[in-house]
Amino acid sequence: MLYELLLKRGIELTVPIEERQAAGKTIYSIGYGVLFACLDTSIAAADVDDVAQGILDWHKELAPETDTHVFFRDSAFADDIAKTNMAAILEQNGISHVRSL
Repeated sequence: MLYELLLKRGIELTVPIEERQAAGKTIYSIGYGVLFACLDTSIAAADVDDVAQGILDWHKELAPETDTHVFFRDSAFADDIAKTNMAAILEQNGISHVRSL
């Protein structure tokens, strides 16, 4: 699914891809933080803060020079509240391009 996302976004498959864990969920950084993706099949409401913080910490560490986009599976969230909370946390911390697939 990650490579499908890259192809649909027009991103070369040769860009650097790194992987880390936050709250037991796999987070990918593509292109040194230009794009983050968490494509796990389930993100519980209780994990939203930890996953968001993991992305924010990594984003701060990488300090990309362009806008960062973050993608999640829409079906991963327990409910719309969890999805909205994730987007709000990221947006409040400077990542305004949050999308779900």
